[in-house]
Formats: sequence, structure tokens, C-alpha cells
Amino acid sequence: MNRAALNALDQAVAIARSRAVGHIPVVGIAGPQGSGKTTLVSAYASLHPGVAHFSLDDVYLGKADRQKLAEQAHPLFATRGPPGTHDMTLFDETLAALRAASSSSRTPLPLFEKFADDRAPRERWPLFEGRPILILVDGWCLGAKPQDAQELAIPANRLEEEEDRDGTWRRAINKHLAEYQRSFDRLDAILCLRAPSFNVVLDWRCQPEQGLLGRPLDAAERDRIGRFIAHYERLTRHMMIGGRRADIEIQLDRQRNVTEIRPLSA
Repeated sequence: MNRAALNALDQAVAIARSRAVGHIPVVGIAGPQGSGKTTLVSAYASLHPGVAHFSLDDVYLGKADRQKLAEQAHPLFATRGPPGTHDMTLFDETLAALRAASSSSRTPLPLFEKFADDRAPRERWPLFEGRPILILVDGWCLGAKPQDAQELAIPANRLEEEEDRDGTWRRAINKHLAEYQRSFDRLDAILCLRAPSFNVVLDWRCQPEQGLLGRPLDAAERDRIGRFIAHYERLTRHMMIGGRRADIEIQLDRQRNVTEIRPLSA
């Protein structure tokens, strides 16, 4: 992650510090899949000892809990990603534990194993040693705001057209997102990474798998990943046109180079 992005995160940290009265500041880093959120957070933490960080991805509900949700609410909830598939109580508890930590604390940080598509056993969670000077949280939908009924009425893609014809799933997501706002309010500042278009997200999401395989993905493999990111498309597009809270926005090009940094609030 280049220096421009690190400087933008520095700006977000300064905003958070100015707002964090009586508690350790928390900065959220939002952005679509593959945009470099985790890379940016890890790079920043490596340069600043005492920074704790975890991901919204690490508080996903486990496979069994998502299956229950799929049976009770809508089959599409079996796939992790949209609001409703996270354990926001765990999110809040982790932030509270880090903020309450002392110099001798060993704070467990949640861990979700994406290849297993399940939460790791608690004994394998990493521990943050001591009291953090700053907390960074990355997550694709951090700061996203609920949509109105008119927006929800129109399917965002083929997945919604074919598998959510009556809008039950997207309305449930929206309801959960409204409940997430209380957790998002715990973030003192939010930095948002903005893709040049939603279409580039598929390429970004395919790149890690291509690296692991050592070859380009075939059509069937790209279609599988395309179906997966379709679960994220509605809210990603909503956030790209302003349906989110953010203090600093980083505009990226297709190669994830920073082309512009925009302060959105003072």
C-alpha cells in the first residue's frame, strides 16, 4: 500500500483523536472486496507499535449459525457477507475489551477462517498484548446506511432477480443494517476506499485465487466468484454513490493506485 494511502489514514486517525474524548480512538476502514483494506491496516499497524486491529470479516457468524438464519429468514443468508451474517455483539464486545485493556491485558481478537468458511476455535484467536494507543477496524460495509423502500424495490442483479424475487432477503439485510448503525457509531472516524466502478471488484476478488493457483481462473471459476460478490453488489453500489458515512475518501484506479484523496468532513 503506497504512501498516499498511509497519509490518508493518518488524516483519519487525526480526526478520530480529536473526537475520542476519554477513550482510545477507533478508525474504520471501508471499501469493496479486494480494494486493499486489510493491506492498508496491516501496513499502518506495522509502522505504529501499539495499534490493535481486527476485521469485520472476523465476526462473521459461523457456518451452522448462518445455516439456521438461512432456514429461518432466507436461503441467501447461508453465504457470508451482507448485514445479518455478522455477530455484532462480538464486534462491540471486542471494541469494549480493547478500550478497557490495561498494560498487562491479553485481549482475544476474533478470527474467521475463510477457506473453512467458519469461525476459528477461540483458543486459536490472536491476542493483543497491552493497552492499544489506537484501534483500526476494516470491513467492506462499515459506515453503510440503510436504503429506502424505493431503492429496495428494484433488483440489483440477476441473483436478486432470480433468488429474491419478492425482496425478502434485501429487506432483511436493510433491517439488519439499520441495527448495525449503533455499532458503526462506535467508530470515531471512517476512511473509505472507493473503486473506479463496481465492475473492477470481480477482477480484484479473483486475483488472490489466481495467485494461489498460479494461473488465470477459467470461466466457471470466475462465475463462482461472480455469484459470491453479487451478494455484496447492492450495498457496494449504494456506498459508491454516497450511501455511507465517511470522513476521508481515497479514490483508486483499476490497479489500486491512489488518484485522489477527498476529505468529506472536518
